[in-house]
Amino acid sequence: MRSVPTWALVSSGCAPVFLIMGWLVAASLQGAPYDPAAQTISVLAAPGTSGSWVMTAAFIALGLCHLLTAWGLRPAATAGRMALAAGGVSALAVAMVPAPSSGGSLSHGSVTAVGFAVLAAWPVLAARAGAAVPWALRPFPSLGATAVMAVGAAWFLIELHLHSVAGVAERAVTTLQSVWPFVVVVSCLRGSLRDGYGS
Repeated sequence: MRSVPTWALVSSGCAPVFLIMGWLVAASLQGAPYDPAAQTISVLAAPGTSGSWVMTAAFIALGLCHLLTAWGLRPAATAGRMALAAGGVSALAVAMVPAPSSGGSLSHGSVTAVGFAVLAAWPVLAARAGAAVPWALRPFPSLGATAVMAVGAAWFLIELHLHSVAGVAERAVTTLQSVWPFVVVVSCLRGSLRDGYGS
C-alpha cells in the first residue's frame, strides 16, 4: 500500500478551516441583512455584497486544497481520487460562477449540484478491500460517509425548497464533505506509521 505524503495532511486540514472561516468572516462583513440559518453560503459570494471577495477566496482555497489532497491520496482508488479532484474543480467553478444577489441561477445551481454529488460519491469510489487498507478507505466506513453526505445533500435540497433552514443544512453537509478528506489522510498516515512506511 502506497503511503500518503505528509503535506496532504496540511491540504486536507486547511480545507474545512478555509471554508468555515470564509463564511464566518463574509457573514460578519455583510452584517444584519444576511441570515445564516436560512440563506446559503453562495449568497455571501454574490457580486456586490461586502464579503463577496472573502467567500470567493474561500471557495478557491477549498478547491485547491481538494485538488492537492486528491493528488497526494495515493492509497485511495483512482475513481475516488478523481471524484475528489472533481469536487475541487467544482469549488473553483462555484467561485467563477457566483450566485446572483437575488433570485436563482441555473448555471450556479448546476455547478453546485455537481460539487455536492462528486464530493458525496468520492468516499465510496475511493474504497479498497484488504487487511492492509487504512480504516477510512475500507468499504464500510466509506459507504457510511457517502450515505451520510447524500442524506445531508437531500436535507439541504428539501430545506431549500421549503425556504426554511437551508443555510444550516448546507453548512452541515459542506463541513462534513470538507472534513472527510482529512479523516482519510490521517487514517492513511497512521497506517503508514504503524506499518513502518515512510512518507
